Amino acid sequence: MAGGGPRYEKFEREAVEPEQFLLDVRKEKIDRVVSQRTRNFVVVLDRLEDNFNMAAVLRTCESMGVQEVHVVINPEAPFIPNSRVAQGCDKWLDVHLYKTFAECREHLKGRGFSLYASALREGATNLYTLRFDTKFAMVFGNERYGVSDDVLTGVDGTFVVPMKGFSQSLNISAAASASITRAVAWRDEHLAGGSGDLSPEEAQELRERFYLLGVKQRKRLVKATQR
Repeated sequence: MAGGGPRYEKFEREAVEPEQFLLDVRKEKIDRVVSQRTRNFVVVLDRLEDNFNMAAVLRTCESMGVQEVHVVINPEAPFIPNSRVAQGCDKWLDVHLYKTFAECREHLKGRGFSLYASALREGATNLYTLRFDTKFAMVFGNERYGVSDDVLTGVDGTFVVPMKGFSQSLNISAAASASITRAVAWRDEHLAGGSGDLSPEEAQELRERFYLLGVKQRKRLVKATQR
């Protein structure tokens, strides 16, 4: 007589859904955040070297609903944002790394983006006159040298944050904060439905990811679903 019993029988494990471990108030917050996320406005960082600035820009992007940050790596300064400044915000973002600006440009142009670099140069467009109703990428450069020549020759235009005081320049993180806030505010004011622009499929995918990230014991949960 053949042996049997549960230990020898194939069975389906019940799917473990992260949603069941979250309070309703937490799910509501995640749903609200997802509804305001944008992938049509993105930020590009060109060869930053200060990890405080790296983290500060990421935190601004996350808080303003910008889902994607594209990073051209500085070969002399690895992209490792300061954790005390970032406060874990990077886990909610899509951070894409590139060895060269050409690779980054090719990726974004292939998706239909216009690229504008922050640069103090003659003919640069006033930030407040820019429109953000199409796919738009803002490029911010190195703390000491600004954006590279490759960026200046590869972008569709340059822009400046208008200054009203004696100081005529801003730290990269401050310039990024002012510019990103302006762009998102413009989108909220001029676009139907506000700045959020994810498709239903993109929103659902991001929502499920955020639900999992919202569970404190998510590593154990992932292991449970893989058994």
